[in-house]
Amino acid sequence: MKVAVAAEIDANEPRVAATPETVKKLIGLGANVAVEPGAGIKSGILDDDYAAAGATVAKDAVTGADIVLKVRRPLTSELARLKKGAFVIAIMDPYGHEDALRALANAGVIAFAMELLPRITRAQSMDVLSSQANLAGYRAVIDAAEEYGRAFPMMMTAAGTVPAAKVFIMGVGVAGLQAIATARRLGAIVTATDVRPATKEQVESLGAKFVAVVDDEFKAAETAAGYAKEMSKEYQAKQAALVAEHIKKQDIVITTALIPGRPAPRLVSKAMVDSMRPGSVLVDLAVERGGNIEGAKPGEVVQSGPAKIVGYLNVPGRLAASASALYAKNLLTFLETMIDKKTKALAVNWEDEIIKGTMLTRDGAIVHPNFKPKTAA
Repeated sequence: MKVAVAAEIDANEPRVAATPETVKKLIGLGANVAVEPGAGIKSGILDDDYAAAGATVAKDAVTGADIVLKVRRPLTSELARLKKGAFVIAIMDPYGHEDALRALANAGVIAFAMELLPRITRAQSMDVLSSQANLAGYRAVIDAAEEYGRAFPMMMTAAGTVPAAKVFIMGVGVAGLQAIATARRLGAIVTATDVRPATKEQVESLGAKFVAVVDDEFKAAETAAGYAKEMSKEYQAKQAALVAEHIKKQDIVITTALIPGRPAPRLVSKAMVDSMRPGSVLVDLAVERGGNIEGAKPGEVVQSGPAKIVGYLNVPGRLAASASALYAKNLLTFLETMIDKKTKALAVNWEDEIIKGTMLTRDGAIVHPNFKPKTAA
């Protein structure tokens, strides 16, 4: 069983899909591990580190590999090097990329999208969305602090008092909760909002204040899988009015709202940005999906009226070493479900809900029910 760790082609992707620690464990499971040269360099991992862990470092690492580990979906040029029937495990970003899914199917690989893992207890240690979002929430606060021209905590000095920064977190998933915790650690006064009623208690448990229009629609605004539902226009208008008044008083706003398979909801209008005081900062963690903040530009920090809007791409990648360590462990745990520990060979249970929930392509076809082409009547 050959497992290959591919180097990422995208120049903006510094993460890697395995670390020396996970390489050792893969070898313990019976794998021969091959790593492409330089795969981990941007995450602070040298080729010699992989070699010391027992891996082979070679340009043709993916040639003949049974399993290929990546961070991002392989490009067409990469697919040409993979053998038919190879397992390709990565963050596949399948929504809206039908051509890329067809290319995966046509290449004959069995592709698994880690971001499609079912939200079940057994899959928590494999959850790449949570591990990466956790770091994104932390980094969002650090990036905001870098752009903000004032201190976060209240400081009482002989020269006068520095007031605490007011930080507003919009969207209280994994990223939002970490952003709240980080801003609180830095001494800010933190408020947060979300359409899911279960988050109110979570926000308050971290010492922040919850801000939302609490009505009957709000109380039912969560899917069975724990995701936010899209709210009615009427609720959105009421919530926007409340938020608009709140944002006027904030120094920093961090938005994290995403709905799987849909463009990011617009939460902050240009008028809201313009209502903030000079020197304010907004960080948009949803900029890759269209953005929550009007005026946010992917990959840029822009001045919009009195405030700066931070729109960095691949925010977890801004903490590449930490992000890679967590991501690699997610993949290792996922792989362990496919390997028989006694025979040290692949033994996939194709009916396992984790396998069925993440598998995009098999036997030359797109098989995931959310992306399978609709047959003609």
